This record gives sequence, structure tokens and C-alpha cells, in this order.
Amino acid sequence: MRQIMSRTLTALVLAAAMGSTVLANETVDSGAYLAARIAESENDFRAAATWYGKAIIADSANPQLLDGAILSEIGIGDFALATEAAKLRKAIKGEPSQMAEMALLADEAKREDYAAILAAAEGGRDVGQLTNALVVAWAKVGEGKMSEAVEAFDAVAKQKGFEAFGFYHKALALASVGDFEGADEILSGRAAGPIYVMRRGVFAHAQILSQLERNADALALLDRSFGTAPDPMVDALRKRLQAGEPIPFDTVKLARDGIAEVFFTISTALNGEADPVYTLLHLRIAGFLRPDHTDALLLTADVLEELGQHQLAADAYAVFPPEDPAFVTAEIGRAGALKSQGRADAAIEALQALARSNGDIQRVHFALGDLLRSEERFDEAEVAYTAAIDLGVAAKSEDWVLYFYRGICHEQSKDWAPAEADFRKALELNPTQPQVLNYLGYGLVDRGEKLEEALGMIEKAVAGDPEQGYIIDSLAWAYFKLGRYADALEPMEKASLLEPVDPIVTDHLGDVYWMNDRKLEARFQWRRALSFEPTEKDKARILRKLDVGLDVVMAEEAAAATPVKAAENDN
Repeated sequence: MRQIMSRTLTALVLAAAMGSTVLANETVDSGAYLAARIAESENDFRAAATWYGKAIIADSANPQLLDGAILSEIGIGDFALATEAAKLRKAIKGEPSQMAEMALLADEAKREDYAAILAAAEGGRDVGQLTNALVVAWAKVGEGKMSEAVEAFDAVAKQKGFEAFGFYHKALALASVGDFEGADEILSGRAAGPIYVMRRGVFAHAQILSQLERNADALALLDRSFGTAPDPMVDALRKRLQAGEPIPFDTVKLARDGIAEVFFTISTALNGEADPVYTLLHLRIAGFLRPDHTDALLLTADVLEELGQHQLAADAYAVFPPEDPAFVTAEIGRAGALKSQGRADAAIEALQALARSNGDIQRVHFALGDLLRSEERFDEAEVAYTAAIDLGVAAKSEDWVLYFYRGICHEQSKDWAPAEADFRKALELNPTQPQVLNYLGYGLVDRGEKLEEALGMIEKAVAGDPEQGYIIDSLAWAYFKLGRYADALEPMEKASLLEPVDPIVTDHLGDVYWMNDRKLEARFQWRRALSFEPTEKDKARILRKLDVGLDVVMAEEAAAATPVKAAENDN
């Protein structure tokens, strides 16, 4: 179907060029149009592209269909078809389309047709105020008109809100033509004060410093910006700098690369603020113009994940070869995309292979542990977390999460002593962390151990996160275990409001009602808990409570626990 669509759009472009109205008056394929719109609303760009292609066969002059086709084709990264559709869309008089102009601009930049870019700008092309201005400046660089380009970048820098964009792109442009001193003046803040740059900007500045034979300053910049924690991409650059190697400036080699950088920097500004589809369009253009743009490719995959397009995300991550410094980051991302597709085994295999090839990187084991834990493979997850912990020279405050997650694995494997030790280590590193305080406090309450200490932990957790239903539930349950049934009532009702369909919270509410002599309400809550799909063990206990009441169940459990406690005491 994709090949059929390609041939169809090509034929339509030729027909439009000849002034033909072939297919333009045929009946709209309403079924294909509806399917395309549904697919587009679900961000299913592959399906949308196919259905829009089918709909265009019947109505090649429909601006809505063409805009949808352009969006879908850019969404999947097919710029050949996007350009063909954009040419058809451009031919519709009196119907401007920013989508079509973006596709045409991308095609012109890819071909390095800077004269066409400047002519289109003169003719009123609008791809956004900031994009318009920066692209024109870079096109002037491409035509060798550096003085005019610098003036254009300066004009951007004088506009309120655009200052950083103008200065940053001016620095890149200067460096691209060998003026590393001028670029450093800007990026160092000496020219016009400090400017914020992204991770990619730090790398660019480090390259510029190296070209100025200032590798020591470049290393200091990396340390200030990224610290000394392992990072494959930073480490690769740091190793070359330490060896005294002059690092070439390749952030922007051509004006085309500069235009790619325009779309990337704007996409990062849009990310999290604008519709993610619009962000994706900018990222796809950046990657089209610069296929080796690591940051654009990684962020493209991340946005595709956000849009629920997990296979497209996995495809985007898969472009990095094992020798690429970004490979580790990409493989961790690809594993996440596979997991989101329901392919957990494939995701685990990918991370296990990564742990074998890059076993000296802590976050690889961390990611593997998280994935195994999510699949309830707790024994294997504990091994992965231990590997991550062992790679740390000394435990840092942010490492609390490693101990916390390993503790959960121990606890889920019914191995409480090491679990408690890990939770306490996590609290040593981060004493006010609500999740840890709650988990350890609840675990102690559930075991009937150190109840007063546990209650203090949970109260501290509530103070740190007072609107978290499962933490409020822990507080109520601590009161319940201490026999303070009246005190448990208010927090348990609040927890139920915050977690209205949680089977454990609802079951606990029933227990609290029962011990406050509100037995009809207790039975009602237990029946509600059954409708929320509790575990088989909890379901059996709830059914027993409905049959004989909570008092009998608690007496039965106490009797069953007595021999176990006696055996523990004997040991």
C-alpha cells in the first residue's frame, strides 16, 4: 500500500505540473478520510499516511487531505512523500499551509538550495516568526554572505524572548566558518553576558575551546556542566580531550546543519509546552537534514513514546550502532519502547545484552533492575540493583532509590531482614523521602513490629506528601494495628476518597468500619473491594470476612500465627 501511495502522489504531482485536473473531481472516499482522521487523532502516523493516500486518490485538491498526508508522512520520517504532497498543497491558491511550507523548506535545505529558501522568505513563507528569522540567517551563511548573516542573527538577538536563540546560532555560524574566537566570546558570556545553552551547546563550546588549543578549559567546562558521573557521550569526549587531541568542530559543518539546529533548538523549547506532534515535526526535520544529529534522534524517539507510537520509537532508537557513544542511552530507550509494546521478554534480553557489553555503567544495571522488578522477577532484579550499587564508589544521596528498590525486591521475595536494612540505608541517604518512610513504616506495621517507630515514620511521610492516598492509608492502618480504631477512621476515609478504586484501601476501610461498629458499611466496602480485582489471597480473606466477620478472621489468624512466633522465638 505504501508503494501504491508513492506512485499515486508522484502521478498527481506530474498531473498538477501539467495543469491537469485528473482525479480532482472524483467523489471523496469518505471511509478512507474517516479512517485517516481517526488514525491521526490517535497519532498513528503509519495508518494515517496510508488512509490519507487512499483518500487523496479520489480528491487530490482537498487541502485537508493534503495537510493530513504531509503531517503523517513527516511523522513517520518519509520526506519524499511529504514533499510531493506539499507541492500539491502549495498549488492550491488562496489556501496557505504552514505544514506544506515546512516540508518544502526541509526539501530545499536538504538540497542546499539557499536561493530558493531566501526567495520563499521574500515571498511571505511563514513557518513561525523565530524559525523564519533564523532560517534566513543560515541561508545567508549558505550563500557566503556572512556579514548579512551576522546582521540577521543580531536582529534575532535584539528581540525580546529570542535573545539566547540569536546569540547561540550566531556563535555556531561563526564557528562554522572558523571564527572560534568570536564563537567563544559569545558562549563564554563575555560578548553579551551569560546565555543558557543545552547539553548540545556545551559540547559545541568544548569543541570550540579545543580548536583554540584550550583542552584544559574544555575539560573544566564538561566537569562544571555534567559533573564526573559516568556518561558514555561525555566520557568519550573527555577521553579525547585528556589525550590532547584537537577536537574538530562538527556541531555545524554546513549551513544545512545550521538549519537543522534551528529546528532542533526550537523543538527543545516546544517540548513539554506545545502539542507533542508539533514538537515531533520539528525534530523530524532536524533529523532529516542531519541524520547524525544524536540529540534530535533521541528526543524524536522520546516524543514518539509520549505519543504512544512505541514501534516508531523503537525504530528511532535502533539507528545507533554499538560503537556510538549514544548507544547505551538508545538501547535503554529501545528496551522501554519494547516493554510498552508488551514485549517485556525482548526488552529484558536487550538490557541483559547491554549489561554484558557495558557492564561498567551503573544506569544499565539500574534500568535492567527496574524492568525485571516491573515484571515481578524480584530475585533477578535484586541482582541487577546490587550490581548497580557495587559500581558506586561511595553511596550518594541520590542513590537512595537503588537501595529502596532493592529493598522492595527483598521484601517481595519474603526476605524481610535485608529489605529492612536497605530501606534504612535509603533513609540514611534521604531521611525525609516519603516513599521510603511509608514503605518501611507500613511493612513494620503489617508485621506488627516496632509499631510506635513505624507510626512516626508514616506520620513523617504524610507530612511530606499529604495528598497521597496510599500513604494516608498506611497512617490509618498503623492506627488500626495499634488498636486506635477511632483515630483510624478519618484518615482511612480520606485515603478512600484519594484512591476510590483501590482494592487494598477499600478493604482496609471496611475493616476500620467494622472495628468502629459500623458493620453494614464494612460489608458494603468489602463487596466494593471484590469488584476492584484484589489478589487471590486478599479475595479469599475478604470472602471469609463477609462470611464470618472480621473478629473471627482476626482470631483465626492470631491462632495460626502463634506456632510460627513460637518457632521464631526458639530460634
